[in-house]
Amino acid sequence: MPQEGCSALVDVGGNIATLVRRYDRPGPRYTSYPTALEFHPGFGEVAYRERLDLAAIARDEPLSLYVHLPFCEERCAYCGCTVVATRRREVASKYLEYVAREVRLLAGHLTNRRRLAQLHWGGGTPTYFSTAELQWLHDSISRHFILQPDAECAVEIDPRVTSPEQLRALRRMGFNRLSMGVQDFTAEVQAAIGRRQTENQTRGLFDYARQVGFDSINVDLIYGLPRQALASFTRTIASIVQMRPDRIAVYSYAHVPWLRPSQKRIKIEDLPAPAQKIELIGAAADGFLRAGYEAIGMDHFALPSDDLAVAARAGRLHRNFMGYTTRHAADVVAVGISAISDVRGAFAQNVKKLPAYYAALDQGRLPIARGYLLNSDDLIRRQVITDLMCNFRIDGADTERRFGVQLDTYFAAELRRLRAPGGPVADGLLDITGSGLAVTPRGRLFVRSICMHFDKYLPAALAQPAFSRTI
Repeated sequence: MPQEGCSALVDVGGNIATLVRRYDRPGPRYTSYPTALEFHPGFGEVAYRERLDLAAIARDEPLSLYVHLPFCEERCAYCGCTVVATRRREVASKYLEYVAREVRLLAGHLTNRRRLAQLHWGGGTPTYFSTAELQWLHDSISRHFILQPDAECAVEIDPRVTSPEQLRALRRMGFNRLSMGVQDFTAEVQAAIGRRQTENQTRGLFDYARQVGFDSINVDLIYGLPRQALASFTRTIASIVQMRPDRIAVYSYAHVPWLRPSQKRIKIEDLPAPAQKIELIGAAADGFLRAGYEAIGMDHFALPSDDLAVAARAGRLHRNFMGYTTRHAADVVAVGISAISDVRGAFAQNVKKLPAYYAALDQGRLPIARGYLLNSDDLIRRQVITDLMCNFRIDGADTERRFGVQLDTYFAAELRRLRAPGGPVADGLLDITGSGLAVTPRGRLFVRSICMHFDKYLPAALAQPAFSRTI
């Protein structure tokens, strides 16, 4: 059955233009709090090793491991990831050898804490590598870490370069979830972003993945791309519904050409206006919810039987740098260039360039470039923002139990701003009661803007061009 009130996610009434004007401004996506803008080189390898030593004490707790495989044959114009675009396969082969070195170094600091609740290979394009190379990497990781029987093992794939042989091999290795990039099937949009990917090509690989035993498949779409129109995007949505993936992510395109020079290939005049973007995500929400999917977090949809939907209904959804997850691990360790670890209350990010990555590992050092150690206030605000982003609510009693603070006194200034005329409460985006906060259905589109009220570092961060717009 369709989710009740399926239009509520996008039905913000006749004042849509006013709300878009009010809330469409630069702001973080909050994949972390504090955001990466607060990371600094003063937190380096020594500090990270101290965090790993603390993490090693918690022997019975599983870990999450992220492996960044940045290589692509060419870079799509919209891409905001750390990518190495090259057709020279020998460059990529060398990289795998160094990733294996980093895994070995990392494991050496974690002593007996080697169980994984989550393994994720992201990119780039992990299937850029040959089947033999993928198997070699998996074997290298397996020598140092052990997957739990119920572990989530996910890999991102590009249907344009992924072969049936690779899918069979990944399934044999134990991968049980695929994340498949689509973005938009419309030829005109694909031409504008430099990504040629036919629907038949995608559907063929999707069907084969089902055939070899992948029971959980995620499809990624993006709204707000150049030349995207409501009618054509609606056709893409209908095609995805027919494929019936278990999860669907519908991300807002982040246009940040000052950070990602490849986006300069995209013409500003080709981008849809904010009001048009609302129509696009509205069409997606309406199409997927009517097809029986449930809305998860701020930009995901899942079948009711999917673990993500079950966790969301129970208020047990978690989020880390890999996205929404049900496999919560207190610590996330990450390897590869630019990868970010989240360990014992600290973030640690690797260097972003291959030469620096290789040099650090040649010297036997973990390749940390910068990081951040959270203080007690950061931890409280991080939890509040995470609760809003995952479950659209803050439980005041839970906040007091975790941190020993009362929501209405600790965040008195923030609650005043939220209640102010022209603010989220007055606009019907947020309800504040004696027991906590709850984002309304119409407020889900603006949840990033609501979270921004709890961000202590935001005023200084907005002084520089760092974020995409929230709408």
